[in-house]
Amino acid sequence: MERVEEDDPKQNNVKTRPKGGLVTMPFIFSNEICEKLAVVGFNTNMISYLTTQLHMPLTKAANTLTNFGGTASLTPLLGAFISDSYAGRFWTITVASIIYQIGMTCLTLSAILPQLRPPPCKGEQVCQQATAGQLAILYGSLLLGALGSGGIRPCVVAFGADQFDESNPKEATKTWKYFNWYYFVMGVSILVAVTVLVYIQDNIGWGWGLGVPTIAMFLSIITFIIGYPLYRHMDPSGSPFTRLVQVSVSAFKKRKLAMVSDPNLLYRNDELDASISVDGKLVHTPDMTFLDKAAILTEEDIVKPGQAPNLWRLNTIHRVEELKAVIRMGPIWAAGILLITAYAQQNTFSLQQAKSMNRHLTKSFEIPAGSMTVFTMVSMLSTIALYDRVLVRIARRYTGLERGISFLHRMGIGFMISVLATLVAGFVEVKRKEAALAHGLQDKAHSIIPISVFWLVPQYSLHGIAEAFMSIGHLEFFYDQAPESMRSTATALFWTAISVGNYMSTLLVSLVHKFSARADGSNWLPDNNLNEGKLEYFYWLITALQVVNLIYYICCAKLYTYKPIQIHGKDSGSEGDAGVELASKV
Repeated sequence: MERVEEDDPKQNNVKTRPKGGLVTMPFIFSNEICEKLAVVGFNTNMISYLTTQLHMPLTKAANTLTNFGGTASLTPLLGAFISDSYAGRFWTITVASIIYQIGMTCLTLSAILPQLRPPPCKGEQVCQQATAGQLAILYGSLLLGALGSGGIRPCVVAFGADQFDESNPKEATKTWKYFNWYYFVMGVSILVAVTVLVYIQDNIGWGWGLGVPTIAMFLSIITFIIGYPLYRHMDPSGSPFTRLVQVSVSAFKKRKLAMVSDPNLLYRNDELDASISVDGKLVHTPDMTFLDKAAILTEEDIVKPGQAPNLWRLNTIHRVEELKAVIRMGPIWAAGILLITAYAQQNTFSLQQAKSMNRHLTKSFEIPAGSMTVFTMVSMLSTIALYDRVLVRIARRYTGLERGISFLHRMGIGFMISVLATLVAGFVEVKRKEAALAHGLQDKAHSIIPISVFWLVPQYSLHGIAEAFMSIGHLEFFYDQAPESMRSTATALFWTAISVGNYMSTLLVSLVHKFSARADGSNWLPDNNLNEGKLEYFYWLITALQVVNLIYYICCAKLYTYKPIQIHGKDSGSEGDAGVELASKV
């Protein structure tokens, strides 16, 4: 990506402040905070809205939420493509935020206007479900929200990291801290959503519960735009997807050519790669040599001086290595899917568990079921702060790494804790059902079981600790290991893993619901009465899948090759190896 040149100082000798840096963080974080307030304030308690206001069956409501979460995490690929190829990160974030604002406004109106939802239930009568038109408004609002998220999520993270100049030693070490504090700020906004907003939704109404984040989103758009003169901007450098396809096509066309004996004979063109290698050039790696054929120069590829080659036949080694870097990230990306599948249950079945348990703190105050994720957020925020302020300093003494431990090790710790979280969840469900049976409430779906909701705290807290390790490590991994011209796209891969994890949850719930059904009407995941189900078996099934996934991840991490990059300005002893260092810096 090409950096925008700073304005020259005016003739009156007034110094121009360097753009970027910590001063831009409030403007960038405000956008992320309000986006998370809107998403989480909606998503955390929406299972209650869908089941009590729109009268959806439980499994349909759960799948609606995970499908929305999956779609909202898939659209970042589109947002990243537009950002990296055409619009740049600032304008992509701005337009996406406006689209999100429209979706949130429509959703708020659907909660305020009675004609946009079915009439409330009376007594024990069968509840009238939402009509096709009412559902269309709901789904349309969710789609606009998903499209808006698609532009915000991949760009805000990368745009914030862009504000620190990696070529400046004083700013380079701030980047990994930025990811910790980005996630911390995001966690605080989620904490507000699962406490204040959920309380408003349950006790004041959904109109205000959705209206507050809608107003906050509007204010964040204004704040973000005001910060425009302060930002360090990066010019879009063309479609990264096109470059990846060009390398693949040219390698296929030259598949029958013999490989050159010396990698230094492969095609290089510094002028052609200037806009996509600002921080340094990727150097040749010995794996996936079949792709190297895209950089073999033949007589047919020779062009006049100053003329660009046909990139559908010949590519530079830097562009070949871009594709290799993306391919290498694939297995690590896939490993994050199942953790999201496990995490997704907090907003579906774990919430239904909480609704059936005693949530009273005092005789007059009870915790809203949707606010139980506060324990996830508190444990996540505490872990991030402890990690940043204590654990990193301790680990640094033994590893010598600035980050304390590598992001691959950090992710592995998160995977192990997530296994423990779902294992514990299964045993807690057994305890909950035993209490229901002991008090004769097994067949009473809407009765409160006299067992404290705080039995759920361990599983919620373990999920928070797991996310503090795994998700931040995952995000760091994508930003660090991606080619510099694809960082929005790489950040989108982080959200795509979340998307696939949510879709995997939908698939898993549907399959378990279908194949666990018996002729007597019993089911692991019943639609109406969780007390008659086998939710613990479902949790333990996820635990077993996560154990397999952990073994898979360990193998992938051991085999992973960090991208080597030749930093501009390094002293060179020889052309091939000069100034080469691992881009991970860990």
